[in-house]
Amino acid sequence: MTDTDWTQSIWFTGSIWVAATFILLLQTVQNSIYLLHLCRAVPEFMHSRSRASRLREWWLLNSQATPRVSLLVPGYNEEATIVESLRSMLTLKYPEYEIIVVNDGSKDRTLARLIEAFSLHPVQKTIPGRVSYQPIRGIYACKEIPNLLVVDKQNGGKADALNAAMDLSDCPYVCSVDADSLLDSDALLRAVRPFIDAPDTTMAVGGTIRVVNGCSVKAGQITEVRPPRHWVELFQTVEYLRAFLLTRMAWTRSQSVTIISGAFGIFRTETLLELGGYEHGTVGEDMELVVRMHRWAGEAGVKHAVWHVPDPVCWTEAPSTLDILSRQRTRWQRGLCDTLWRHRDMLLRPKYGSVGMVALPSFVLFDIISPLLELVGLLLVPLCYLAGILSLEFFIAYCAVVFGFGLCLSLSSMIIAELSLQHHRRVRDLIWLGMGAIVENFGYRQLNSWWRVKGIWQFLRKKQGWGDMPRRGFTKAA
Repeated sequence: MTDTDWTQSIWFTGSIWVAATFILLLQTVQNSIYLLHLCRAVPEFMHSRSRASRLREWWLLNSQATPRVSLLVPGYNEEATIVESLRSMLTLKYPEYEIIVVNDGSKDRTLARLIEAFSLHPVQKTIPGRVSYQPIRGIYACKEIPNLLVVDKQNGGKADALNAAMDLSDCPYVCSVDADSLLDSDALLRAVRPFIDAPDTTMAVGGTIRVVNGCSVKAGQITEVRPPRHWVELFQTVEYLRAFLLTRMAWTRSQSVTIISGAFGIFRTETLLELGGYEHGTVGEDMELVVRMHRWAGEAGVKHAVWHVPDPVCWTEAPSTLDILSRQRTRWQRGLCDTLWRHRDMLLRPKYGSVGMVALPSFVLFDIISPLLELVGLLLVPLCYLAGILSLEFFIAYCAVVFGFGLCLSLSSMIIAELSLQHHRRVRDLIWLGMGAIVENFGYRQLNSWWRVKGIWQFLRKKQGWGDMPRRGFTKAA
């Protein structure tokens, strides 16, 4: 071997070692921050329980301080779940609320099922036109259910449907709810607590989303909580626990909540109208709206707060196949990329507080850059170890960071969830959830990284649309 070949070999080996070390360090930092989130989430749980003890349900049900709320329910091809979902909302424990369902040009029997189930008839209603949306074709109501309104309009997307529902609302607060979701009977009552605690500063509140797959449903209510039997659905159950009961509680602690799930979130109507409603032309309208709220408040110098409350629970149907799940996750990633690009000038700007200085840069680092490097590391490190470029100690350290940290975070989230929500009563259900928390680290997490990279590529290619999201419907209780 010539000196040139020897030099090139040393340079190549050194470059591989530096790249692998950088990936290991980045993932160590990332997982350390997740552990910090865990430490911050626990005291926020304690604070949330303290707030709940001050504002008990019986007081909220009878107090004039409890505000009127409109539930905004956009629906497109939701015939499998829409009736049960509405039955769930009609049984909410809440003093005064209305439900505005928008059939966004469905191609199935969504509207027909609503008319049949609730004996709807056409009505005339003034349309304010405060925000823009596609034309309304008809409005329906029911004499026996005066707080239910169904709107039929031309298809314009989820944001467009939410704008139409918000325009017809006359309540000071609106709550977006997906048509494939079920609400716990006291979910709305618990979610409004921050608005009563701090009415002048609270702009939005989000609740915990749980996976309904595997649970038994009767008349719109969860009669038995069971983890899914299918591995794909089980992994999502663990993933939702980690996202809503760890990460978002930590964000609340640092006042940097930037995502309120479209499945269940309450907003101040006045603020939404000030911002012009939901943004058209994005598949991440939920995150985009919250980030835009922070931007508006930062530029106007308005003191504000966005909360995540753990105990109001919304149950949603999770995708049951990898193909459908892939479409959902790539869409989420496209929505994230779109929001970060629209508001890129908020990054590292002190004017926007912890959102601009911490939350948005974290998304760039851990949700855009990190998936790319994780996939490279999964290919690079094992191959280099087999080729003798990296030592056994380095390979063990890499596996410990990738799998050990993930396992710790998943199990911790599950423990916090059961201590706070106490939904799973049977030991075998807890063991099965624990199995899901362990196994998801070996394949499913890496698959998620691939979907994120795929979503980034779709965003760069300016792909639009949601893709088909077929529903199976809820499991009926005996």
